[in-house]
Amino acid sequence: MSHDFAPLPDLPPPASSVGVIGWLRRNLFSNTINSLLTLFAIYLLATLLPPLFNWLFFDADWIGDSRDACTSGGACWVFISARFSTFMYGFFPENETWRINLIYIALIACMAPLFMEGFRHKVKLGVFVIFIFPIFGFILLFGGVFGLEQTETSQWGGLTLTLLLASVGCVAALPLGIMLALGRQATNMPAVKSMCVLFIEFWRGVPLITVLFMSSVMLPLFLPEGVSFDKLLRALIGITLFQSAYIAEVVRGGLQAIPKGQYEAADALGLSYWKKMGLIILPQAMKIVIPGIVNTFIALFKDTTLVIIVGLLDVLGMVQNALNDPNWLGYSTEGYVFTAFVFWIFCFSMSRYSQALERKLHTGHKR
Repeated sequence: MSHDFAPLPDLPPPASSVGVIGWLRRNLFSNTINSLLTLFAIYLLATLLPPLFNWLFFDADWIGDSRDACTSGGACWVFISARFSTFMYGFFPENETWRINLIYIALIACMAPLFMEGFRHKVKLGVFVIFIFPIFGFILLFGGVFGLEQTETSQWGGLTLTLLLASVGCVAALPLGIMLALGRQATNMPAVKSMCVLFIEFWRGVPLITVLFMSSVMLPLFLPEGVSFDKLLRALIGITLFQSAYIAEVVRGGLQAIPKGQYEAADALGLSYWKKMGLIILPQAMKIVIPGIVNTFIALFKDTTLVIIVGLLDVLGMVQNALNDPNWLGYSTEGYVFTAFVFWIFCFSMSRYSQALERKLHTGHKR
């Protein structure tokens, strides 16, 4: 004897668990402690945000060309607008700033297809951006050829110098860091391993400000008479060597996270060392260490402000230089807020892109 029972209909969730009220109860007022903390946070926001927004926006001065326009008592954004060109281009000749703008436009035009899913020539374009585009950018910046006015590196500054230091440091340090990580893992070559360990531990054991000081001030003392390096070039070399040591340790962590079976499978296929690393091990390791690499890049982007110790003025250095102008004394808060906002935009963008890249490459739990 069989009995057929009709399935019970799905019951709607309780009214208290859906909608805005349900979300508030689950996330902000789930228990007594959370409720007290939520009320305290609301009190802080209600106390701090209105005067902050008044100073930043509502009572701020936006239009003018001198400090005489700043009379409302709020933020004097006139200071930023009046010195904006200096913050962006440094001491670059005003009639030649189109060269920097052209570099920005060309770089964006070259980078945009790399983020398109259907673009077929990403590898070729990536090689062009990494190896060919820097030559084009240097010619435009330095000039001296094709009828372009020559501009010394001492005239480079502002956000342009910040981006130059960060981009060159990241691009040059990544392959060097990967090679150092592979060398440190090379147990069958003790001499190579010892040299890589010594290099990594030396550069990780000194602060970047010391590296910059040594590269700019002390290094010329050890060079033969008449031989000298450009100050910016010395800073770039120091930043690259310093950054590569940190990249090496991040990559080494990814290499150690790869299961031993992957190495054994590659050896069973008869692959050479470089094919094994390039086709099997490194792709997996680099996917694992994306957060660590991006975190290192973000740290480098912020550490570029240290080049002021060697007389190079990045965006923060240009703001501090502008604050010494007698016509703009007393507006340091606006200058530092602007600088913080610029750094936040770039660092937050790198962080969000790394998270998107992680989600795209996260195949470990897919069936």
